Amino acid sequence: MRILSIEDDPVLGQAVRDQIVADGHSADWVTRLADAESAIRTAVFDLVLLDLMLPDGRGLDFLKLLRSGGDVTPVIVLTARDQISDRIAALDAGADDYLVKPFDLAELSARIRAVGRRYSGNPNPLVTIGDLDVDLGGRTVHRAGRTVALTQREWSLFEAFVQRPNQLLSKAQLEERLYSFESEVESNTIEVYVGRLRKKLGAAAIETVRGMGYRLGSPGGGT
Repeated sequence: MRILSIEDDPVLGQAVRDQIVADGHSADWVTRLADAESAIRTAVFDLVLLDLMLPDGRGLDFLKLLRSGGDVTPVIVLTARDQISDRIAALDAGADDYLVKPFDLAELSARIRAVGRRYSGNPNPLVTIGDLDVDLGGRTVHRAGRTVALTQREWSLFEAFVQRPNQLLSKAQLEERLYSFESEVESNTIEVYVGRLRKKLGAAAIETVRGMGYRLGSPGGGT
C-alpha cells in the first residue's frame, strides 16, 4: 500500500515511517495539514494515518473535509487523546480505526493490514489463487505447498493484484505502490518486478493487457 502519515512528532513520525517501510509499504510523511492536503491532491493513497493535533490545525477538521469531498480513503487516527468522546467524534467523522498513543508498532501494522483487507472487499487474510495460497496477514505465499520467498517490493506489488483481483492496474498505479515522493522512479521498474513475480509464482500469475497495464492471472503449475 501507499500510506500517508500525518504526524508532527519527529521521533514518532520517523518510527512509524520506518515501520511502514519495513512492512513493505510505500510511505509519505508530512508534519502539517497543508502539506497533507497537497499530498492528497498530488497522489493516490491506500491509507492515511492521521494525528488529531497538528501545528496548523485539527486533524478532525481535515478528516471531515476529506469525507465531505467524497474521499473514501481509509483513515486510522493515531492520537494521545484517549477520551471516549474523542473516539466517538473521530469515528463519526469517518475514521476507520482509532489507536491511542503510545502504541506498539506491531499493533499498528496489524491494524493497517486489517483496514486494508476490509477495503479490498475481503476481510479474510487467507486467499487461494490457482496453486497459490496467500496469507495477507502473515505476508506469505505458498505455491503447490512450498514457501515462495518474496522481497518487500515484490510482495507490495503482488499484494496490489491480490487486493484487486478483477481490476486492471496501470503502470502508474503500480508505481504508486512502490515509490514515495522522494524516490526516483525508473522507467522499467514495474516490468522488472512483474518478471520476477512470474518466475517465482508462475508465468500466468500476472496477465499483461498490452498498452493498458496488468491484472491478476490464474496461476497454475507451469512456469
